[in-house]
Amino acid sequence: MTVSGAWERTARGAMLLGSNGQLRPTIFAEMSALATATGAINLGQGFPDEDGPIEVLDAARRAITDGFNQYPPGLGYPVLREAIAAHQKRFYGMNPDPDREVLVTAGATEALAATILALVEEGDEVVTLEPFYDSYAAIIALSRGVHRTVALRAPDFQPDPDELRQVVGDRTRLILINNPHNPTGAVLSREFLELVVELAHRHDAIIVTDEVYEHLTFGTGHLPIATLPGAWERTVTISSGGKTFNTTGWKIGWLTAPNRLLEPILSVKQFLTYVNGAPFQPAIAVGLGLPDAFFTGIAAGLQRKRDVLSAGLTKAGFAVSRSSGSYFVVADAAPLGFTDAAALCRQLPELAGVVAVPISAFVSDENKGEYASLLRFAFCKHVDVLERASAQLADLRR
Repeated sequence: MTVSGAWERTARGAMLLGSNGQLRPTIFAEMSALATATGAINLGQGFPDEDGPIEVLDAARRAITDGFNQYPPGLGYPVLREAIAAHQKRFYGMNPDPDREVLVTAGATEALAATILALVEEGDEVVTLEPFYDSYAAIIALSRGVHRTVALRAPDFQPDPDELRQVVGDRTRLILINNPHNPTGAVLSREFLELVVELAHRHDAIIVTDEVYEHLTFGTGHLPIATLPGAWERTVTISSGGKTFNTTGWKIGWLTAPNRLLEPILSVKQFLTYVNGAPFQPAIAVGLGLPDAFFTGIAAGLQRKRDVLSAGLTKAGFAVSRSSGSYFVVADAAPLGFTDAAALCRQLPELAGVVAVPISAFVSDENKGEYASLLRFAFCKHVDVLERASAQLADLRR
């Protein structure tokens, strides 16, 4: 069977294929290539333009010198697993066993892939919020699961509890929650998370949480769903060091879960990357142990950047939603007369020397119309870059 044929037989394969039946490049690859080709400011892909803390970078150099250059253990180096467990206890009061309930992965994306492939069988339903990070649909398709969604709508992008009640049912295998949320910047309420736990118990579903922006919230602390009553025993909590420590290229992620859930995930993970990032694992362990001032400082610095870009987008004529977390802010181009954000994104380098990503890239084909005029901008850049981008975007009003 051809690759495209395999995709076409999956529940969401069609949205991952171009008109010629070949796998499409991701929107991030397309927009980043456009930024490189045109010299435009890349506010499309969510990667910082500065390195992380020197303590973490120096720890990676030491690890290379000290011989951390061969395969780590399958679960990950003990020093990182112990640091992850200590981090969960320090910030959230959780107590995962570093030897049985912590798994190091090749970024959060591999943790998600291994989890979905391990726990979903053909025909099982996986519920996510929509818009959703594009890899969710791809991995659900590969698992031959059925993707169901709960809409997040502008301007506040908070889910409707009644819609969640309607979507989650006895065929639901996983409820996958991304919080803080990419691409909208929403932070989910405690009440909504409690409803997720209630429905998971009622329908015997497993909760999977993507929490990679856990330390990047503005004005409110992060609440892991696994800390809620009755949640731990049926929750896989996923995070990574890339966003927190500005090391997105290192691809060091992890998950914590009860051993009964971790074991099947590990069985799949060993046939994906097996292991990865040997010298970076001790370095991320150092990062997880940094003082509280580091973690509050990165959130405060990013909040300032959010405010700079949000103000610039508003001045340029966009209707801007308030971001409560993550790297991203959503802007509506309709007030400027642009109703097709995907077309606008391909024109923005010429019009304003800036690259963004259309929100329609994060939704299923049948729902693209509801998000057609919305764009996602990344503000994890130097302030002067954001100020320059804002000035250039102001030309759209002229």
